[in-house]
Amino acid sequence: MALVDTKGSASKRATHSRHSSSDSDDYSSLVGESDAAAPDHHNAPLISTYNDRIRPLLNCIDKLRQLKVMQEGIQLPTIVVVGDQSSGKSSVLESLAQISLPRAQGICTRVPLIMRLQHHQDPHPQLHLEYHDKTVVTDESRIEEDIISATDEIAGMGKGISHTPLTLVVKKKGVPDLTMVDLPGITRVPVHGQPEDIYEQIAAIINEYITPEESIILNVLSASVDFSTCESIRMSQRVDVTGQRTLAVVTKADKNPEGLLEKVTADDVHIGLGYICVRNRVGKESYEEARVKEAKLFQSHPLLRLVDKSMVGIPVLADKLVEIQSMIISKCLPDIVKKINDKLTGYVGELNKLPRKMTSVAEAMTVFMRINGLVKESLRKIFIRGEFEEYPDVKSMHCTARLSEMLNDYSVKLQLTAEGEQKGLFLVEEIRVLEEAKAIALPNFLPRTAFLTVLNKKVNGISGMPVEFVGNLWRYIEEVVLSVLMRHSDNFPPLQASMRRAGHNLIAKMKDVSLTRVMEMVEMETITDYTCNPEYNVIWNKLMQHQPAFMEAVTDHSKPVVIGFEWFNVDIAHLRSYDHDVVKQAFDMKMRMAAYWKIVLRRMVDCMALHMLFSIQNLVNKDMESEIVNEMMVPHGGGIERMLEESPVVAGKREKLNRSVKLLRESKDSVTTMMDQVATYGD
Repeated sequence: MALVDTKGSASKRATHSRHSSSDSDDYSSLVGESDAAAPDHHNAPLISTYNDRIRPLLNCIDKLRQLKVMQEGIQLPTIVVVGDQSSGKSSVLESLAQISLPRAQGICTRVPLIMRLQHHQDPHPQLHLEYHDKTVVTDESRIEEDIISATDEIAGMGKGISHTPLTLVVKKKGVPDLTMVDLPGITRVPVHGQPEDIYEQIAAIINEYITPEESIILNVLSASVDFSTCESIRMSQRVDVTGQRTLAVVTKADKNPEGLLEKVTADDVHIGLGYICVRNRVGKESYEEARVKEAKLFQSHPLLRLVDKSMVGIPVLADKLVEIQSMIISKCLPDIVKKINDKLTGYVGELNKLPRKMTSVAEAMTVFMRINGLVKESLRKIFIRGEFEEYPDVKSMHCTARLSEMLNDYSVKLQLTAEGEQKGLFLVEEIRVLEEAKAIALPNFLPRTAFLTVLNKKVNGISGMPVEFVGNLWRYIEEVVLSVLMRHSDNFPPLQASMRRAGHNLIAKMKDVSLTRVMEMVEMETITDYTCNPEYNVIWNKLMQHQPAFMEAVTDHSKPVVIGFEWFNVDIAHLRSYDHDVVKQAFDMKMRMAAYWKIVLRRMVDCMALHMLFSIQNLVNKDMESEIVNEMMVPHGGGIERMLEESPVVAGKREKLNRSVKLLRESKDSVTTMMDQVATYGD
């Protein structure tokens, strides 16, 4: 069943009127008994015979607008009144509302004016304004003054404009049931007191209201202008290309009758909902007098009487607007209901996902222990087990892979640095050290002090690399740990602050331990030359097999001065000037160092790996949890009690969601009530 019967013709509404004797004075037919094509403008009030059907619809939409449901992204069907400055827009609205609106040079409407017109039987009109969450009761004698005062309060005392709407409610016998939004008239040239960008400001407000597909555009045009040059037409064409939601009202027909028929029939500007030509009230005319003169004008004027009677007069406009309004509301209502339900479901879901607000220390302790458990499990996954389902796309959190990469880079850099130290002439450094290590002792004996001197220099050359690695390692671990801590305590700022402090403190302590351990490791390598690794003897013996050929080349000057070893070539020309025994000793020490240095480098990598894995295991399994508990329990940590304080972000989100849920539930109730009323009328 359709919510509203919008297909009824004028004759159908007239028939309904003739059968409604109790309301015959108020709901007179717009179509005369003697001439069905000619409306009786003299006696017909500006109300539709099916107001009882569309009133619930309109009340529902007005209620939704009052509830500010549009702030939730739900667009409402709206009749938006636009027009160039001095197009007669205010006069049209006055004729519909049968009250006086402010008039002056320049822009009179400086804020969106929502006009809610409602017919009621009481002969005494009821008028009030709604703005800034307050209601101001007024009457017909003070309405202009009160609108100006409200506008000044909203938009300021000058001539600026504002997006904040002002609502005017008119309950009056004989007015049509309509809700319209009157927008500032379009002007391109700012007058004294207006901002330089007044056109841009007005255009922004108009576009805000006419862009939604749910909006019907009531474009007020002066009969004296070329419609295609009107700025209001251009604006509406940009958002309503086909014109299917644009209705045009042509004012000042009595002053510019020439060519009017051609303008409204040719429709060069694509007005899909048609044209209504009107004569506005002049001077001190009463609204009844104005309507009588308007009717006579379109019946007797030689040019204007040619315009079809379905396109002329304020009563026809009122009837047309009521019908369009009911049609657009009926069309949009199912989608509005769906959007309200979807938004409500979404917001309730978001509310349920927020952490439950804690009310006791026991509850806070339970949450604290749960978060601690989650932190420990996350750290085990990413640091120890190599499971990344919590961070599938965040490579920096794939810690086992990243730690392996860091260790491999460290090993490669150590090796490259060691190879880079092969500088100067071959064996010269070793010979120098041996010369300085001479003592009263047996000849041809390799002094251990000489070997340690060379070893010490080589170790010191790479001593900065383990320290640098430790710094990079704990910097990375700190980033990962803090990321996990913050994620699991995100909704509890006091706990989050304590966890961040605990993470910083623990990493700093563990880094200090690692630095001490590394410095000890480096120092141990400088003061001793020991290994039980059999690879040392294997490599040394293999290298020493080259000694006879090497010494032969040194002693026999006929031999080439460049000879090759397993992995490098050397120039020996300079060695022929040294004592042969010293050269032989230097070669032995060089080969011993080459064999031993591979073991030293490997040991520095292996020890670092073991220390790193051991430290991470301790951090994950016991140190992190202990540090957090200690931090929470010390006085400056704030204690578990501070967890009862809800995060300002969460509290703000909870308040906003509750407010939106309340608004949407009220909106849903309004729509449900309205649909029940419409169903009753349909029955």
